[in-house]
Amino acid sequence: MERTVSPLYAAIDLGSNSFHMWIVKEVAGSVQTLAKIKRKVRLAAGLNSDNTLSDEAMQRGWDCLSLFAERLQDIPDANIRIVGTAALRTAINADAFLSRAKTILGHPVNIIPGEEEARIIYQGVAHTSGGSGKRLVVDIGGASTEVIIGEGFDASALTSLKVGCVTWLERYFKDRYLTEDNFNAAITAAKTAIEPIVEQYQKLGWETCVGASGTVQALQEIMLAQGMDEVITLQKLKRMQRQAMQYERLEDLDIEGLTLERALVFPSGLSILIAIFESLGIESMTLAGGALREGMVYEMMSQMRHDNVRERTLMSLQARFQLDTQHADTVAATALSLLQGCDTEWQLEPQAQYLLHASAALHEIGTTIEFKKSGEHSAYLISNSDLPGFTRAQKHLIAELLRRFREQLTSMPEQHALSAQSATRILRLLRLAVILCHRRDHQQQPPFSLSANDSKLTLTLPAQWLAANPLTDAELQQEATRQTDMGWPMVITAS
Repeated sequence: MERTVSPLYAAIDLGSNSFHMWIVKEVAGSVQTLAKIKRKVRLAAGLNSDNTLSDEAMQRGWDCLSLFAERLQDIPDANIRIVGTAALRTAINADAFLSRAKTILGHPVNIIPGEEEARIIYQGVAHTSGGSGKRLVVDIGGASTEVIIGEGFDASALTSLKVGCVTWLERYFKDRYLTEDNFNAAITAAKTAIEPIVEQYQKLGWETCVGASGTVQALQEIMLAQGMDEVITLQKLKRMQRQAMQYERLEDLDIEGLTLERALVFPSGLSILIAIFESLGIESMTLAGGALREGMVYEMMSQMRHDNVRERTLMSLQARFQLDTQHADTVAATALSLLQGCDTEWQLEPQAQYLLHASAALHEIGTTIEFKKSGEHSAYLISNSDLPGFTRAQKHLIAELLRRFREQLTSMPEQHALSAQSATRILRLLRLAVILCHRRDHQQQPPFSLSANDSKLTLTLPAQWLAANPLTDAELQQEATRQTDMGWPMVITAS
């Protein structure tokens, strides 16, 4: 039987700091990355006072595009999208650059307006980030910063500010000194640029805030390397500013978690984000799963538009690893039913229910490799897979839950998706659900009730059913012993 081969897609972003090429194909309802190629071109640094691109900057760009051109030969024209952003919008001699770029690539470059860039960025975020309600999106680029408010796939406010980590580097850290005066000047200038939109954005409001692209990712990686959680706050940004100011010059920066690649634009990007936090009154920010390139690809793949990104991710993994979706649904429904019995007493965080559902939906993923160590295999697969819609912390939690979903029981490690108490409690429920569903036939599942009194669980099942299912009875009694030995009291009773 001949198999249909998914076509390739390419998205190229000629950014003000870096040029990126992303090559993907669609696999089982998800986007699979085949290549990511990035070159630090720093186009914006080649703009002089009258906004003319220098010959040197253009040559750096053309050299990069000569590399990209090789891979484009294998991709259908309709599946290629190439865009230029802020530096090329600004350059008065952009036509000279674009003419040669088209010759090199064999495809035209579309310079997109700032508002269109913001719209596509929002689509990239919407297709790769979970959660509901209004979201505020911030994307700090080399020569522009996009600020968007939207809900679902629809943006209600799109703004592109002429503020970027490369242009701010050249203006406020040109002498390469990390002084308080330089930081204050950079922050104040960014606040001035943001000020015209503050009232409108605060009036629209938002439930969650996400940051996209390199600047925010670099700052989050510093936080994680230093033992902090993934949530960006103003307090943490100020801490990083103080760390930077301990060094005299940019070239001296040696902050744990800061890569050499990002060091040059670190203080300027940090200054811009501090200004945005303070101007808009942002309490916290997480990293988005995608931005401009992701938005370009998802718009080319019309079949990928899906209102529930996390459900699309779960279904894609189930299809790719050929999981028994009917059984997974039964385990998930059982786990959520168990949770409902404890809900009044336990009052878990809102995300706990969905993370329990996701873990149940994927609990057998490791058995596709090997049964005996399926928990370890599950944890490895989840930790090393792209999970659009789930944050890094949520992915880590799901991996650790699946590491422990059956047999030997150990305490959950430190994680930042839920409180330690909530993580432990949904682990207990997941393990119970797996045992209750072990006959893999929802019609054979017993009626049950679960109640919680503080940390003590009482699971009640019909005495007649327990007598007719001695293996399940033994497994439940063994599970009650394991949980009790961990300091999580549990009893099985017959009705």
